[in-house]
Amino acid sequence: MNTKVQEILEKYPNAGRDSLIPILQQVQEKLGFLSEESVVEVSKHLKLPASKIFGVATFYNQFRFNQPGKYHVQVCRGTACHVLGSATVLSEIEKHLKVKAGQTTKDKLFSIEVVACIGACGLAPVISVNGEFHAKVTAASIAAIFDEYRNREEQI
Repeated sequence: MNTKVQEILEKYPNAGRDSLIPILQQVQEKLGFLSEESVVEVSKHLKLPASKIFGVATFYNQFRFNQPGKYHVQVCRGTACHVLGSATVLSEIEKHLKVKAGQTTKDKLFSIEVVACIGACGLAPVISVNGEFHAKVTAASIAAIFDEYRNREEQI
């Protein structure tokens, strides 16, 4: 049993279905994602089938089921970014990292998430890596951006 999840559940004695979303949000905040084990623990605590919890969690795109990489890449697909080529940017990132959106690289260094809007329309197309914004990203600039993060790892 995961002690971090247990600590969260202890804050919700006698909790019911109405506590499900706040519990899942807190679990994801602590673990970075919703593991199968954590969903089962929440299921037992709330006396709800795990399938119901997965059903609710998959309905909301805020929840992740894969552990994010050390560098979590968010690709904006908002209107301004879309118009200025974010689909091409996303495709190029997926090719460069050899994973699709929603996945994490085998070395656990990078994960990709598509977001509806980052709120930096003037920088479009924009990506965020652990909150660090990269503006006016093009297919040609992708390699340099990710090489920068790989170089950081080599210096550690």
